[in-house]
Amino acid sequence: MESFSSFISDLSGIVWGPVMLFLLVGTGIYLTFGLGWMPLRKIGYAFKTLFQGRDKTKQQGDGEITPFQALMTALSATIGTGNIAGVATAIFLGGPGAVFWMWVTALFGMATKYGEAVLAVKYREVKPNGAYAGGPMYYIKNGLGDNWKWLAWLFALFGSVAAFGIGNTVQSNSVARAAEGTLGVPYLATGIVLALLTFAVIIGGIKRIAEVTERIVPFMAIVYVLGAIMIIFVNIGEIPAALSLIFSSAFSGTAAAGGFAGAGVMAAIRFGVARGVFSNEAGLGSAPIAHAAARTDDPVRQGVVGMLGTFIDTIIVCSMTALVIIMTGAWQSGETGAELSALAFNKGLPGPGDFVVAFGLIFFAFSTILAWSYYGEKCVEYIFGSGAVMPYRYLWVLAILVGAISELDLIWLIADVMNGLMALPNLIALLLLSPVIFRVTREYFNKEKSLG
Repeated sequence: MESFSSFISDLSGIVWGPVMLFLLVGTGIYLTFGLGWMPLRKIGYAFKTLFQGRDKTKQQGDGEITPFQALMTALSATIGTGNIAGVATAIFLGGPGAVFWMWVTALFGMATKYGEAVLAVKYREVKPNGAYAGGPMYYIKNGLGDNWKWLAWLFALFGSVAAFGIGNTVQSNSVARAAEGTLGVPYLATGIVLALLTFAVIIGGIKRIAEVTERIVPFMAIVYVLGAIMIIFVNIGEIPAALSLIFSSAFSGTAAAGGFAGAGVMAAIRFGVARGVFSNEAGLGSAPIAHAAARTDDPVRQGVVGMLGTFIDTIIVCSMTALVIIMTGAWQSGETGAELSALAFNKGLPGPGDFVVAFGLIFFAFSTILAWSYYGEKCVEYIFGSGAVMPYRYLWVLAILVGAISELDLIWLIADVMNGLMALPNLIALLLLSPVIFRVTREYFNKEKSLG
């Protein structure tokens, strides 16, 4: 088993090596330039479209859930442990400069998320039961043709396996440990409660998942961000120094200080990019599976809503965690992961800080479990057909219980590899179908301009 773990660890290093990070960021840069920087120019328009997408009575077009619900479902998958533990790990390994490279990755990643959502709606299918199905496997099959079906199948395979790792057992494990550490709740009790709550939601399919996530995601994000803002406000005088440290460290590295080992520029870039992608999932191909179910009359309308997922996840939520860690000086403590974030919040808000992080871990992880259940379900359905959906849901609930009470070092590694392998088919499809993305975008905004 030890040799297998070593093999998976080496494979993870290859999959998430410089080539993969270059492909992920490079695809975002290519799409950003090809779109004429539209994702950054149209952020205001995107938020306007998002809020219009909350009213179910005003929705035009076909689909199962509102555009707002689709984004909240996608966000429920991305706003997770990466926003708390992932940001802390990036700062620990790459120094404060890693935060700058997370921002860069997110700004270009908006174009990637936009392209994914556009293709997801354009090439989605309607199943015999009226359900909508889309995502990379469908825009590969329907956009690239029969010769590429093997690539679509590979994405579905990698996605179905990755879901049980990063979207299930790893998350239930995080919830169990946060509940035990903060509230003293036994792992098994947490696992049972979490499994039952999850089953009550996912048994109703995407409509019930969306109804839950559109309530829980704004609530949990607002509570967490408000906690961070309180700390930032109390330490308001530290903001200039924190920002200066982030920008200077991004290009000059970080000197060793206290328990911190120091980091060079390449470490800042590597871990900033890697953790940024891990957090917002731009390029992985997961979010378009949710956006494919949105009720919309144009792929571009859902695309501009979809790109906000990266902006909200990284530019807003991850930045709050990063600023708290840096402004409180906790980044020099030698701690890493969720423990570093908890230390920073507790230094900034003695007492309540621990609960803010525990609250974030519990709710972020639970919402991630809900969204990834749908992602994995659609991947399994693509491979085995609709008859596999219900058995999959029961297996999903059982895996939550297993994750809560188990040690998951190997599962973490396997999930990491599967996530990386998911990205490859998706990035190939995005690049090959980029002319379609560019064309429908031009047509949509030219029409908007002529009407306005």
